[in-house]
Amino acid sequence: MIGRLSGTIVEKRPPLVLLDVQGVAYEIDVPMSTFYQLPATGAKITLHTHLLVREDAHLLYGFATESERTAFRQLLKISGIGARTALSVLSGLTVDELYHAVAAEDAARLIKIPGIGRKTAERIVLELRDKVSALEGSATGGAPGDGTRTDLLSALVNLGYHRPAAEKAVDAALAATGGAFEASLRRALESLTRGGRK
Repeated sequence: MIGRLSGTIVEKRPPLVLLDVQGVAYEIDVPMSTFYQLPATGAKITLHTHLLVREDAHLLYGFATESERTAFRQLLKISGIGARTALSVLSGLTVDELYHAVAAEDAARLIKIPGIGRKTAERIVLELRDKVSALEGSATGGAPGDGTRTDLLSALVNLGYHRPAAEKAVDAALAATGGAFEASLRRALESLTRGGRK
């Protein structure tokens, strides 16, 4: 699995980005939320990626943030939702907006996205409702210093821990370690393991 690529932007043709990684150019499809953040051609970037293997092709999808990729993968797990539809959702909504639409069971918000009909919107709300804590945990944080905390919460929620327990463990770990990611993750996992998976 190709999880991340760092290279130079050779070409930008929405939704495709051609990224030169040490002489090898990768064609990567990105949602518009990522595309709008891309610097000019010739600039160096890093994208979180998801490789989709089909009988007729290997397709790469790229995302500016880990939270976008997490939401993309959650959408792919929904019956009837393919990569193109998932990209459409993330082109029409930020991860935070998607989380709030699902939490509020606001299918009408999803229907406004081109290519998303009522049945598809209702299916997304229904299927993601129980996974909404994972989306929330991976959504963009507010203050600049929240980056490490957000990444830690996302990791723990994706491992199956409920958000309230994960938040307590992360806050205690960050206070004890001074904010180092790996040390904080190790400490938070130790704390949650002692307490059990909620």
